[in-house]
Amino acid sequence: MVTAGVLASLQNFLRKCLIAVISYGPMPKHIAFIMDGNRRYAKFRSIQQGAGHRVGFSALIANLLYCYELGVKYITVYAFSIDNFKRDPSEVQSLMQLMEEKINELLDSRSVINRINCKINFWGNLDLLAEPVRLAAQKLMASTAGNTGLVLSVCMPYNSTSEIVNAVNHVCTERREMLQREHASDSNGQAANNSVHSEISVADLDRHMYSAGCPDPDIVIRTSGETRLSNFLLWQTTFSHLQNPGPLWPEFSFKHLVWAILKYQRAYPYLEQNRNVAKKQL
Repeated sequence: MVTAGVLASLQNFLRKCLIAVISYGPMPKHIAFIMDGNRRYAKFRSIQQGAGHRVGFSALIANLLYCYELGVKYITVYAFSIDNFKRDPSEVQSLMQLMEEKINELLDSRSVINRINCKINFWGNLDLLAEPVRLAAQKLMASTAGNTGLVLSVCMPYNSTSEIVNAVNHVCTERREMLQREHASDSNGQAANNSVHSEISVADLDRHMYSAGCPDPDIVIRTSGETRLSNFLLWQTTFSHLQNPGPLWPEFSFKHLVWAILKYQRAYPYLEQNRNVAKKQL
């Protein structure tokens, strides 16, 4: 036990030294993860399929703490796609039960979320979730709304197409209400509001995205070596550094996260150049 304690202390010291070194370079403010490979992890180890997702949740908490130590302010994870509802109903039901269980664990005042003062958002169409999961998610958002630390955004059930359509619908509703008020004012003999325009701008859509108020991801990491974005944050990732490391999500560890940041730091001048060119063209 003494040896294990010494090794743990040494590991913690070395991790802090490594963090101090890489912090001299440009650090990402926002990292997004496509947590791919839970089912393959279970299959390769001949364990129950649901067990892969449980190990994946442990990997999420571990990487959340690593990001907290690294000073990353925003973390976004692709937890459940709207398309996942097309899977076998028993698998979907099992995932819903696991989500409810883990969300309720995070609601515990002693959970890691409260220890690091983490704020949690859920991005997606929550109405598609089973009621117990939806209520638990809403309760967790409300209970962490005042937290000022790291911001964890969980995308479930989500896809980017749905997010964009939702934003367009909100903007159209907003414009329709403004025009109705303008028409009512005009009918009452008041001056018309000429500031109402029919065109929809990028800024209008930005205001109604689930990600409003959150900076775009600096890095998007899809584990398991897959190179597809799978309809994830398509609106927000124009200048993100896309990475596809080989490890399955449950295997993704501190060393993989550090390597991802080092690759981002190497690409940072190129990414910044592209951002600056785009700003000049606006």
